[in-house]
Amino acid sequence: MIATLGGRPAPSGPSSVAVMDGEQGVRGGDSPRWRRHGPPWWRSAGDAGRGARWPWPSTLLVTLFVLGGSNYAAHQQIGERAALDPFARALLVVASGVLLWRHRRPVLVVFATTAAAMLYLGAGYPYGPVFLTVALACFGAVVAGHRKAAWTALGMLWAGHVLVAHWLYQWLPPSGDSAAGWGQEGVIAAWVVAIVAVSELARTRREQWARERAERARAARRRADEERLRIARELHDVLAHSISVINVQAGVGLALLDADPEQARAALTTIKAASKEALGEVRQVLDTLRTPGDAPRAPAPGLDRLPELVSQAAGAGLTVEVEGAAPDLPPGADLAAFRIVQEALTNVVRHSGSRQARVRLDHDGGALRLRIDDDGPATGADAGGSGNGLAGMRERAAALGGTIEAGPRPGGGFRVLAVLPLGVKAKEDDR
Repeated sequence: MIATLGGRPAPSGPSSVAVMDGEQGVRGGDSPRWRRHGPPWWRSAGDAGRGARWPWPSTLLVTLFVLGGSNYAAHQQIGERAALDPFARALLVVASGVLLWRHRRPVLVVFATTAAAMLYLGAGYPYGPVFLTVALACFGAVVAGHRKAAWTALGMLWAGHVLVAHWLYQWLPPSGDSAAGWGQEGVIAAWVVAIVAVSELARTRREQWARERAERARAARRRADEERLRIARELHDVLAHSISVINVQAGVGLALLDADPEQARAALTTIKAASKEALGEVRQVLDTLRTPGDAPRAPAPGLDRLPELVSQAAGAGLTVEVEGAAPDLPPGADLAAFRIVQEALTNVVRHSGSRQARVRLDHDGGALRLRIDDDGPATGADAGGSGNGLAGMRERAAALGGTIEAGPRPGGGFRVLAVLPLGVKAKEDDR
C-alpha cells in the first residue's frame, strides 16, 4: 500500500520519514525550526516538544457549565443586569471554546478569555461562571511558565471591572445602574489572589516533579557508568594477566619448537590452561550483565586464590615469594586486593627483566598492606596492553578509601604498595 500526500505518492526511505516528521511537527506544534531555536513566546515550552492533546471533553464540559450557570445567574439577577441575548451567549461560547487551545497557545488563550470576559462585563450581562474560563486559562498559563502573561491578564480584568463598576457604568448597560461598592472590589481582588496562589503552587509542584525525574535519570546514568567502569576494570585485569602469560609462553614455545619439543609442549599446555582460566573469568564478569537479581554462577576471586595466581606466574617464568597471610575480608575488599596483586605481577611479567617477585601481606586492626616488589631492571620493550593497569589499581583502592603508591625502588626495581582500610565498608556495598 503506497501512502499519498496531497494526491501524489509519498517518497519512500529516510527522506519521506523526514518530510512526514516535519509535517507532523507543524501540525502537532513541534516544527524543526522550533526544535532548533525553541518555541515562540506564546507557546508553552513544555508542550512544544511532545505535541499536547486536544482537551475536547473538559472544554465541552466547561462550555456547558458556563452556559447553564449563566442562564441560572440571569434568572437570579433579573432587573439588576442586562438579559442574556445571542451576543452574550456568543461571548460565553468564545470564552469557553478557546480553552481548547490552552495547552498549545496558553498566552493567546489567557488574553482571549480575559477580553471576552471584559466585553461580557462591560455589556452589563449577569455575573456568573464566565470568570471560571479566565481562572482556567490563567492556571494553564502559569503552569506552562507564562507567569507574567497570566498576571497581566488578571490585572487587566480587575482594572476593567473597577472602571466599569465605578466610572463607565453611567454610559454602559443596564440603564439606571449605580456604582458598585468598594467591598466588592476586595472580593474580586481576593479571588484574583487565590487564582494566582493556586496556579503558582501547581507550577512549583510541577517543576519539583521535573527536577526529581531529572535527578532520578542522572542517578541511573551514574549507576550505569559506574557499572560499565567496574566491568571494564574487571575485564582489563583478567585479560591483561592471562594474555601476558600466554604471550610469554607462546614466545617460549616458538623458540624451543625445534630444539626442545618437550619444553615447547609444556609451554603450549600452560597456554591452554591460561586461556581456559581467562575464559572462565570473563564469563564470570559478563554474568553481571544478565537479568538483575540472578545469582552469580561462581564466587568472585579473592586472596584465597593467591597460590593459584603464583602458579600461573610460575608458568610465565616468574618466581613469586609470598610472605604473610590475609585476614578475613569483605567480598569487595577481597576482590580488590586480589586484582591489585594480579595486576602488579602482570606488570612484572610485561615490563621487568627480573624473573623474581615478592608479595608481602601485612595487616593490623584497621588496614591491609599489600607490597609487591621486583628487582628490575625495566626491559623497555613494548609488551602490549592498554596502559591502564596502574589507573585501575588506584581506582580499586580509592573505591575502598585506600591508597596506591607505585614507582621505582631506591635500590632498583619497582614497588607497588597498596593500603586498604578494613574497618569501613566500601562503595561496592552500595552497588
